[in-house]
Amino acid sequence: MKHDAKIESQINKLEEKYKNSGQDLSSYLDGLLYQRFLTYWDYIHLDTLLSLQVPRTHFPDEEIFIMYHQITELYFKLILHEQKQIVEDKSQDVVFFTEKVRRINNYFKALISSFGIMIKGMEREQFLRYRMALLPASGFQSAQYRMIEIYATPLENLLHRSIRKNDHSDESIEELYENIYWKRGATDLATGEKTLTLKQFEIRYTPRLLRIANQVKDSTIYHKYLQLPETSKNNEELIQALKELDLNANVNWPLMHMGSAYRYLGKEGKEVDATGGTNWKEYLPPSFQKIIFFPTLYSDYELDTWGKQWVDHIFNPASKEYKE
Repeated sequence: MKHDAKIESQINKLEEKYKNSGQDLSSYLDGLLYQRFLTYWDYIHLDTLLSLQVPRTHFPDEEIFIMYHQITELYFKLILHEQKQIVEDKSQDVVFFTEKVRRINNYFKALISSFGIMIKGMEREQFLRYRMALLPASGFQSAQYRMIEIYATPLENLLHRSIRKNDHSDESIEELYENIYWKRGATDLATGEKTLTLKQFEIRYTPRLLRIANQVKDSTIYHKYLQLPETSKNNEELIQALKELDLNANVNWPLMHMGSAYRYLGKEGKEVDATGGTNWKEYLPPSFQKIIFFPTLYSDYELDTWGKQWVDHIFNPASKEYKE
């Protein structure tokens, strides 16, 4: 039987592809012949995925808590997947840049809209009981979120607010990292003692985070924007996408965490400690931290009032959004 021209062309291309592999094309075709048909469940490792929820208690809502955080980490991985492409791109193509930032925003929007599961999707009494079996684990220990921040902007923009405006030009990545804002959120300000949550995190992830910070020292997403030609830098669609990313990551996402923390930890006249020992009322509010990835895109007024309207809403006694 004769092959048509298209099949013959494909065979020739396959022969070219495999000629330097040490095996001829016939061997690979034999492998294809004997290979099982791919199934959906094998391709995404469905059975493994569904076996990864292992509650520590008998409370049914703990499984919701586990799955929600696992889903969140998968979205973080998607965000990092896009960030790495921006950082590694050499083309300075504004269309490519804008599309990747838009994808990141779509992932953040999905995360932000899904946080209702955490705010209203679990019984408070169950949460307050099973959370005690999770000590000292905390969402504070999400390394992927710290990676997202490091890929987005120079460490100078992630320093604690109290020292951010100082001159840090002579400091190394390692020195800057020691003063990154989130470390204060898990440190006793009176004694300077780090919580166990922070100590665990530093042992596990500090080498990796420092390695990434050194790799992107001059090529974060903010660097990539500043390095664009002037015409591309003024592209309105890119600017709007970057500003939306800033708001999603540094206002809307922390805001949703505050809503959850307020519902579960701050009701009934007394404040409940977070599992990681973080002071969430000081750590989460965006107007307290004022983390901004792309500061030159904003007016002085916007910088001064960053996140303020959202925090005022959360702490406004007339607001009933998180007091149900």
